[in-house]
Amino acid sequence: MHLKLGQITTIVISSSSTAKQVLQTDEKFFANRPSCDAANAYNHSQFGMPWLPASSLWRNLRKISNSHLFSAMVLDANMNLRHNKVRDLLNRVHKSAETGEAVDIGRAAFETILNLLSTAFFSVDLADSTSDIARELKETVWNLMEEVGKPNLADYFPLLRKLDPQGIRRRAAIYIRKFMDLFDRIVEERVRLRSEISTSDSTKDDDMLDALLNMMPISEYQLDKNQIEHLFLDLLVAGIETTSSALEWSIAELLKSPEIMSKANAELEQVIGKGNQVKESDITQLPYLQAIVKETLRLYPSIPLIPREAERDVQVCGYVIPKGAQVLVNAWAIGRDPTIWDNPNKFLPERFLESNIDIGGRSFEFIPFGGGRRLCPGLPLATRMLHLILASLLHSFTWKLEDGISPENMNMEDKFGLATQMAQPLRARPVAIIS
Repeated sequence: MHLKLGQITTIVISSSSTAKQVLQTDEKFFANRPSCDAANAYNHSQFGMPWLPASSLWRNLRKISNSHLFSAMVLDANMNLRHNKVRDLLNRVHKSAETGEAVDIGRAAFETILNLLSTAFFSVDLADSTSDIARELKETVWNLMEEVGKPNLADYFPLLRKLDPQGIRRRAAIYIRKFMDLFDRIVEERVRLRSEISTSDSTKDDDMLDALLNMMPISEYQLDKNQIEHLFLDLLVAGIETTSSALEWSIAELLKSPEIMSKANAELEQVIGKGNQVKESDITQLPYLQAIVKETLRLYPSIPLIPREAERDVQVCGYVIPKGAQVLVNAWAIGRDPTIWDNPNKFLPERFLESNIDIGGRSFEFIPFGGGRRLCPGLPLATRMLHLILASLLHSFTWKLEDGISPENMNMEDKFGLATQMAQPLRARPVAIIS
């Protein structure tokens, strides 16, 4: 689809074959993302990995993410941390089950993932269930993602950027500043503590912040304190919102389809056994659970629109995409393409049981986290968290809708930002499964 949005030529791609050409075959000509005025707030576009051009700085940040933050070795080393945070979540849900109180699934997932990431990043629990900080941060995260995802006149009429006619950049700056002030305090305190201990102890990689601070003196990484804080902003905001939204959609679809929920519970009981806690190592033995996660991400991709910019005139499927054109790969539409998927709007995890379709951006009919060199760097951690939390909630509790709501009249409307979120937060009542 060819659109002229203001002064910007926009090409929307909704087929998997064309997506493959843009994201893989000719990706060197589509390596950059189009300019986004909201990302200029707080000068974030000069430091944020999603917005940087494919430069040496961007490549270094990708290398740091892939090798030092999200490698299999690092994630394996942090496995017990994830198990402990999920156990904390189950304890909180047990209290709701005892009182018969409904759980806000999105908020519970958000708090757990926020604590998990903040502990892994800088050994701090940011979501204390006794305070309002998790609610405030959730609102700030979604507000920021909503502002960045809004249609912005300044993006389509570059002459308007100085005016910020809709106030999007101004509001985004307010939300980013809240995070940067928080990160600045955390980093400054860590630098102070490191200066007070011995050199050998101060260079231990106790968490991601320590690892990044240890890289600062090494010139090849091009890291400074400001860069570290912007990197945390990208990783925390994207990791929390996309993963918690996916978890909320998963449970919503299971509540809407009780027979699928029963199959998932049966698999968990057979593999894990009653009374046992789910571990990450169990996930490979849970093919139906993995199929549920894939099916959720097919219908509600973490990145519904994947933006790219043409570096030069490029011929794609017989058409010339002009230099400077904005290209939007519509992962949401590709995931519901009736030429690829039978009953594309129906939640059917079984479709993935005999399929080799990969979640990591190599199967272009299924690209929930993007594809090519700009594939979401936190994907390995996001998938581990999503499977572990979902399996644990299903194995420990039976879930029921609130009174007056049936599977037939559930509100499954979504709202678009940079991620696909439920328009109405999902609430469900947990009933503890007696071991």
